[in-house]
Amino acid sequence: MSKPLFIAARMLRIAGLAFGLCAAASAAPQWPGDFGPPIGEPIHAVLTSPPHVPPPITRRYPAKVIVELEVIEKQMPISEGVTYTFWTFGGTVPGSFIRVRQGDTVEFHLKNNPANKMPHNIDLHGVTGPGGGAASSFTAPGHESQFSFKALNEGIYVYHCATAPVGMHVANGMYGLMLVEPPEGLPKVDHEYYVMQGDFYTGGRYREKGLQAFDMEKAIDERPTYVLFNGSEGALTGDKALAADVGQTVRLFVGNGGPNLVSSFHVIGAIFDSVRYEGGSNVQKNVQTTLIPSGGAAVVEFSTKVPGSYVLVDHSIFRAFNKGALAILKVGGAEDKLVYSGKEVDSVYLGDRSLPNLNAVTAATAAAAKGKLTVQDQVQAGKDLFTGTCSVCHQPSGSGLAGVFPPLAKSDFLATDPHRAIGILLHGLTGKVTVNGSEYNSVMPPMNQLNDDGVANILTYVLNSWGNPGGRITAAEVAKVRAAGPPKAVAAEH
Repeated sequence: MSKPLFIAARMLRIAGLAFGLCAAASAAPQWPGDFGPPIGEPIHAVLTSPPHVPPPITRRYPAKVIVELEVIEKQMPISEGVTYTFWTFGGTVPGSFIRVRQGDTVEFHLKNNPANKMPHNIDLHGVTGPGGGAASSFTAPGHESQFSFKALNEGIYVYHCATAPVGMHVANGMYGLMLVEPPEGLPKVDHEYYVMQGDFYTGGRYREKGLQAFDMEKAIDERPTYVLFNGSEGALTGDKALAADVGQTVRLFVGNGGPNLVSSFHVIGAIFDSVRYEGGSNVQKNVQTTLIPSGGAAVVEFSTKVPGSYVLVDHSIFRAFNKGALAILKVGGAEDKLVYSGKEVDSVYLGDRSLPNLNAVTAATAAAAKGKLTVQDQVQAGKDLFTGTCSVCHQPSGSGLAGVFPPLAKSDFLATDPHRAIGILLHGLTGKVTVNGSEYNSVMPPMNQLNDDGVANILTYVLNSWGNPGGRITAAEVAKVRAAGPPKAVAAEH
């Protein structure tokens, strides 16, 4: 070999060695949470709809994980007889649950369904990079965007849409959770569930029937019509309640999509053995209620010791019982009188969600929309609503409580003027009344959380039950009384 060729070959070998060293250096871990390049063939992530969670990750090496998520705009129920146009990740509110391992390289595909009307993107709080992926994922209807990121930090992270106006996209349901498991995985439990709170702003009042539009003014003023778990009232109650058995461990991945409110997450009758608060690595023990900020998440774990219905609430309590932030965990199994000797949880904690479903209410709403609502339809719907709203005081039999709450059964007070009861339900009643010859002096709080249909159906049920004279109250009659407002106070004579 000539000297010039020898020198050239030597230089090429040196350059090749240098290139190899650089490549090796680039493949080596650069940051905490980086466990090197992906190993093996790419993996397609298993995505699940709430309240379900993908299975735990058992591999112990970093992989390339492909996540494919579609944005779908669709009308869905937000309450009984009430629909809303949600904007969703994966067709549900919250969006699909994403589960990856710390150190994974995630190839993210965001698809915007061709039938959609709006552009969307995604901001994943578990992404290290500007916008959490938002700038890389702006996607018009009928298009798909792709970007990649390395999951460097373990934890439970919110994702949401960040397309302007951001608040409106989030308020329409565009949020979900991504779990980045630690390399060794999470401790084994018997059940894992996915629960996410959100506040919703509709043009109509709480439980006003029909398709409801988004109300920007209410949203800006932070006056939600609904505060909900998993996107609709009753999403996790009745036959859709969460389930476990005595002696089992439960892990809840709890997120708060907001867009405005902080959640005071509480399970009535359970004490959290541990809480990974704010979705981070620190753990708090023996917790009663944990704060979850808007755009934040937590992991709560507890063990079940006695059977019954455990109520999940936002303990800003009017949100639970008057805006919908209520869910149920049903625990089966044998009682342990040493731990708890009491009866099943009272219906006061459940309201109308103590029932397996509100099918009669839905049927009455459908019949009314067709102009075919019968008295019997109202009676059946009213019975369901009475059970959850009125029976605690007036008793399921309508007998009331002697000396405390007047009876509704065979009531001469109702028979004298049935329509008078409309104003009492809407505006309450304070002071002495005489019913069936006995005097009562208690307080009837206003039930103005009920919509016009609900008031009409409850009163129609009462009028046609327990020996009362019959008849019906219509939603139009209730609306008229509501519009007139409460009666003006009359000054006492001296």
